[in-house]
Amino acid sequence: MNIALIAHDKKKDDLVRFVTAYQPIFEKHTLFATGTTGLRIQEATGLAIHRFQSGPLGGDQEIGALIAKNEMDLIIFFRDPLTAQPHEPDVSALIRLCDVYHIPLATNMGTAEVLIRGLEKGDIDWRSFLKGKRPKFEK
Repeated sequence: MNIALIAHDKKKDDLVRFVTAYQPIFEKHTLFATGTTGLRIQEATGLAIHRFQSGPLGGDQEIGALIAKNEMDLIIFFRDPLTAQPHEPDVSALIRLCDVYHIPLATNMGTAEVLIRGLEKGDIDWRSFLKGKRPKFEK
């Protein structure tokens, strides 16, 4: 799967810790990230990450373009809800694209953990669900 990793400044440490904790899962997938976030994750984990511009310089929009081209499967975006972001319209546009194209989006650690654990188990096939097939969930 193609997975994008994004974090606002005050959430970058959290995302680095998260990716480090689940590194065995992430290393099986193709990773993308905005500039500084991607660099921090690379330095901490050694994972290969395709890095875009930083968010305020267009990185969010670059990831959005991949969503619109159906080339992104999952977004983990640790947002800082308590700090105003100068590029908030770009953030809103990215979230809107995830909704339009049915891309799973985690904006906090709790949701990210549920998605990653589902990815690890392999029992979530949301693309088949969108094609009218019912997903199979193990008991």
